[in-house]
Amino acid sequence: MEAYKKMLADMARAIVDKPENVAVDVSESEDGTIVLVLSADPDDMGKVIGKHGKIAKAIRSVMRAAGNRKGDRVAVEIQ
Repeated sequence: MEAYKKMLADMARAIVDKPENVAVDVSESEDGTIVLVLSADPDDMGKVIGKHGKIAKAIRSVMRAAGNRKGDRVAVEIQ
């Protein structure tokens, strides 16, 4: 789970203006899904989400693919 956390944090830090304010919390849901909660500076949320949610969708797709590769279910929430 820590590898997913680091991967998501690294991706988010690469696209924001204030990388020091990026945080990722990890938990596991009852059905075994690894849930990553990404938070960033409020001024950077537009960059994390992207126009029409395209960046957020891409981040979720990459993380889901990384999880599938290891047989894990991974979900990303952005706050």
